[in-house]
Amino acid sequence: MAELLFESYGVPSIAAFGVDAAFSYKYNQQLGICNSDGLAICSGFMTSHAIPFINGEPAYEACCRTNVGGYHVTDYLKQLLSLKYPHHISKLTWEKVEDLKMEHCYIAPDYTSEVRIFQKGAKEAEEKTRCWQLPWTPAPAEEQPSEEELARKAALKERQGQRLREMAEAKRSSRINELENDIRGLEFLLKQLKQVEENNVPAFLRETGYASKQEIESNLAKAIQSLRKAKGEQVETEEKMDASMADKYNLVNVPDDVLTPEQLKEKRKQLFLKSTTEARQRAKQKRIEEELEREKQMKMEEEKRLENPERYLEDLRAKYRELSEKVEQRKRLKTNGNNTNGNQNGSGGVGRGERLNAAQRERMRLLTTAAFDRGKGEDTFGIKDEDWQLYKLMSRDNDDEEDEKSNEDEADLARVSSRLREIDPTFFPKSESGSSTAEPPRFRPLTKEDFQLILGVERFRCPEVLFQPNLIGIDQSGLDEMAGVSIRRLPCKNQGLEERITKSILMTGGSCQYPGMAGRLEAGIRMIRPCGTPITVVRASDPSLDAWRGASVYAAAMQFPNQTFSRTDYYEKGEDWLRRYQFNYTL
Repeated sequence: MAELLFESYGVPSIAAFGVDAAFSYKYNQQLGICNSDGLAICSGFMTSHAIPFINGEPAYEACCRTNVGGYHVTDYLKQLLSLKYPHHISKLTWEKVEDLKMEHCYIAPDYTSEVRIFQKGAKEAEEKTRCWQLPWTPAPAEEQPSEEELARKAALKERQGQRLREMAEAKRSSRINELENDIRGLEFLLKQLKQVEENNVPAFLRETGYASKQEIESNLAKAIQSLRKAKGEQVETEEKMDASMADKYNLVNVPDDVLTPEQLKEKRKQLFLKSTTEARQRAKQKRIEEELEREKQMKMEEEKRLENPERYLEDLRAKYRELSEKVEQRKRLKTNGNNTNGNQNGSGGVGRGERLNAAQRERMRLLTTAAFDRGKGEDTFGIKDEDWQLYKLMSRDNDDEEDEKSNEDEADLARVSSRLREIDPTFFPKSESGSSTAEPPRFRPLTKEDFQLILGVERFRCPEVLFQPNLIGIDQSGLDEMAGVSIRRLPCKNQGLEERITKSILMTGGSCQYPGMAGRLEAGIRMIRPCGTPITVVRASDPSLDAWRGASVYAAAMQFPNQTFSRTDYYEKGEDWLRRYQFNYTL
């Protein structure tokens, strides 16, 4: 520092470098707060010092230092709040955390007991908890629509629905007229075809764009079926086959003995085509009937829902629970069995018999019985009619019924679940795992409590690093231990001097302003001093500014000009002489 001041800044002279704790102690000694023999404990921003004073002079050889101060307390509090409230890290600036530390932190008389109070969550812990409210603007409340607004929306929705129904009816009428015109045209074409001579039929068909009479009849049948469907009539079943089927498959009903080999081959082909066509028509007819039945059922359910929505929703939920339990039970029986036959092994697993349903277990029993009876003598199975009935029971075809029933239940469950999702926004289906439900994403508006930072154990846990630096990973002594170390380092071992020093312990520095600091420091020093030692801990008049005030008094003293160190002295004697210079002034 001297080299920097003299050579870089060119100052003419400087005074000796003083220690802030010494300036503060001398200033408070002038005010009568502390004695000439005493101990100054100064906890600053980055470090803490313990300096004993003998006859008003600091004994620097007995001082003690720890690299823990107010910076570490603030940094520790910032870390704890950032971990506790990660969504508000941007609000936890260093300046704001410093304000929170000075406003809310305190020194616990007994750290372990204080932590135990907060662990129990007693009323005392609630009283010691502080809340910091961050800036928060409530979301605008949604205004409920008035009755007039609801009536207007309902009328608008009804008009839109009426318009859509009118458009659908107009489209349906247009489609019916178009189909009727096509049917009349095809019927007229067939009448003309009957009047045409056989030799002129191919030419007539080429003019109309058809390949054969069967194609015209097929198109006519399709148009009639489409017209009936458009009018909402029942479509023709497999009993009402069109008349063109006989012409298309003319060899089907002809006996084989009157057919040539080529015609037999064609007959087999027609039989195959006819069977596949009929199968497709039956399947199509079945799908149409199922669709009509489903639409009818949905219409009935919608009428029930409009009649009593609450009752309909309750019944639908009950049905969903019933189907869900049934499907889950079937899955459990299929996987783990019902544990009724006593085959559960010692390891907690299940045997093969417990994984079979009732029909499969019955088949296993019949097979075992038949095999046992067969081994007794002659094999006569199949002679009696009862044997074939037993064979049917042992057949695996019975398992298909169980699988079909399971598939039907799962399909019903999916349908009910889909319906519940449509009408109930609070419904969430069960997950595939079974009992556990899939947690839906929950979104809610932010409230005032979401912008509150609660200070509980952080209030005394952070300043505790001044007494236990190991909380933040610093293996050094605390303030109370520093006092004992400094007293042990005194050059003269005098019990009377030690008692005079402990009777005048001055706390100074910005980090000594926490409530409870004096009591905790006195209790800590009393634990390391002999029993009965008088201990008095006082706080400086202004722990933050007394060091500056003491230095100002020193600068205003009469002997101050004689204690300066000039540039000439620096170049002649060097900086080593300045190091040997000791702070000394008389108030």
